[in-house]
This record gives sequence, structure tokens and C-alpha cells, in this order.
Amino acid sequence: MVETVDPLLRGELKTSSKYDFDVSIIIVNYNTRELTLDCLASVYESLTSFQYEIIVVDNASHDGSVEAIRRGYPAVKLIANRDNTGFAVANNQGMDIAEGRYILLLNSDTVVQRNTLEIMVGFMDRHPEMGASGCKVILPDGSLDKACKRGFPTPSASFYYAFGISRLFPDQPKYNQYQLGHLSPDDEYPVDCLVGAFMLVRRETIDQVGGLDETFFMYGEDIDWCYRIKEAGWGIYYYPRTYIVHYKGGSARRKPLKITYEFHRAMWVFHRKHYARKYSMFMNASVWLGISLKFTLSLLRSKLSPPIRKKSVSRVKAEKEASTEVNL
Repeated sequence: MVETVDPLLRGELKTSSKYDFDVSIIIVNYNTRELTLDCLASVYESLTSFQYEIIVVDNASHDGSVEAIRRGYPAVKLIANRDNTGFAVANNQGMDIAEGRYILLLNSDTVVQRNTLEIMVGFMDRHPEMGASGCKVILPDGSLDKACKRGFPTPSASFYYAFGISRLFPDQPKYNQYQLGHLSPDDEYPVDCLVGAFMLVRRETIDQVGGLDETFFMYGEDIDWCYRIKEAGWGIYYYPRTYIVHYKGGSARRKPLKITYEFHRAMWVFHRKHYARKYSMFMNASVWLGISLKFTLSLLRSKLSPPIRKKSVSRVKAEKEASTEVNL
């Protein structure tokens, strides 16, 4: 089922004749009704000088999300799937009907600041060599979501990260190839990959490399996309002159076994796709065994650990805490 209406326009600048909008914002929702409504509210509160559209793809939610979005935000283009298609497929559905010169992947469990869209689009307009960019991503407690700036998960980078070696040597680039912990989150620089919670991608880049790989269900597709973008010769940039708040794992908490499986499956899918032919059979077997071991340990930890009841953090409190961590 697809429902589309005339999108709400903001700003006064005219778009290029080739595109109807400057930015198409794609939000995938799965049983995160209140978070998604907060996300939409933050987008519509944005101060922009350009035109944008919002596309929400709902993956068969059963919490009244579709009705609430339709009622609260009738200007949103809404795609209501009958099944949970996963993050990659849903975003591709959104891209199929998007009419913007930029595509923004935005998680349903995020809140953007009023200047976020303006700053990031301005950066991309000034740097046509950049295929994708991302801003600083802050968690509700004010800490950095380290996934917002990463290196590629090569076998060595993954080993140092998975077995805690990067934490033992936080200032050493050799051991921090994945999360780039040796680089300040307040500085801007090119990176290998961004996080799908906020990724602004140029339309020409997507036309060249294609959309998200639907082999991935909900993890790894952002890293794979960034890998293909860089392979095609485009730049990828971390630009922390603005930030978003990420209420991480809004829909992931509902099926921990499924999520744990998909998280580890994505590791192997990415390695097999991009690295398996570059390494020996011994190295590939080691990677497979390492992923299997980590998956087993994660399952045991989940079984043995008592359930943790997290206190909810209000949007206002989260924004105040996050703002103290951001240097604009």
C-alpha cells in the first residue's frame, strides 16, 4: 500500500529544474510511533532556505504508527508495507519515489536540531566532490554515538575492536581503525563510513553506485553503501558543525535474538562481499570463526544477564544533555 500527498514545502529557494526538491528525507518506521512523531516534529521545526519532502516507510507496524502519522502529518509521503522488509529494502522503496537532489537517510529514533538540515545541505553544495556526509550523532546521555564516524571493518580493524584492544590503546591509530577513537569528534575530516541514522547522499552518487544492498536486513548496509561510494571515487565526510540526538535501538529492542543474529550476519556478508577474495582461505576461516564466537558469546550474555529496565529520557532532557557535549 502506498499513500502519497502533496508534501509540505519550506523556504523560498527554487529547486533545480531536474529535481522537484532539494532534499528527500527518508524515515523507516517499525513500531516506534512516538519516536517517529518526535522525529517528524523536529524536522518540521527546521529552519531551512530550501525545499524538502519527507517520505516515511512503515514496515508493518502494529502500534498505530500509520494512523498516527497520517493523522498528525498528512503532508508526509507514506508507504505502508504489509511485511517487515528490513531497513535496506524500505529505504530503497523511499528512494524509488524520492524527488530530491539529495537523499537523507534519517532514523525514526532521532531528533534533528533546527540548523542541522541547513548546515549539512550547505556543506554538500560547497563540496561537489563529496558523495555523502554526516553530522555529529549524540546519544541521550550526551555521549557520542561512535558509529557516526568509522573506518572500514577490515579483518585487523575488526579484531582490534571486537577484542577490546582499541580500548587499551585509545590514542593509537593502528588499533583504532574502526571507530577512529584517536580522532576528536569535534573536528571535521574525511572518513570511510557514516551511520545510516543520518546520512546525506548526493543523487548523482546514488545514480552511479545504486541503492542499499538488500542482502542486509538492518545492519551493515550503511557500511556497504559507503564502501561502494568510495570505490566509485566519491568523498565521504564527517562534519560535526551540527548534531542530532539518537535514541538508539528504538525498534531493535523488540526482538533481541533476531537483532543479534542480523548484526553478526551482516559482518560476514560484508566480509564475503568485499574482502574474501583479497585474503587467504585461512584468514577468511579465522574471520568466520571470530564472528561465530562473538555471536555465541552475545547469545550467552543475553541469556545469563537479567533484564535491564532503562529509564526513559525525555526529548527535552536529552537535547539539553547532548548540547553540552557539542562544540559548534
